[in-house]
Amino acid sequence: MDTKEIESRVAKARELHDKGMNCCQAVVMAYADKLPVDNDTTMKMASAMGRGMSGLRETCGCVTAMALVCGLCDQTMMVKGLGNRFREENGDLNCYKLLQLQGKDHSCNDLVACAARLLGETL
Repeated sequence: MDTKEIESRVAKARELHDKGMNCCQAVVMAYADKLPVDNDTTMKMASAMGRGMSGLRETCGCVTAMALVCGLCDQTMMVKGLGNRFREENGDLNCYKLLQLQGKDHSCNDLVACAARLLGETL
């Protein structure tokens, strides 16, 4: 994916998150045109993954989104590397811990943008 397309997907993910989609939905929907499922199914699939899996504050929904997109694009082998890169850039994969870091270096919207960028650089 070229830089312009990646930037467009990052902007779309940020916009979707700003409009009320959870973090997982925003990232996944930024890549919906690449997925072999319809948008309604994609939204439903990602709906329970935001806020660290339905508010449990476990694995960040952005990380889950990267795994979902990779799985649907037959790129499952990329998930571990994406997770490691996300952790390196943001300090953790855990939603609760990332929320504690908010305001220092990033916000949830920044995490959405990071995940969308990492996917674009990988796919």
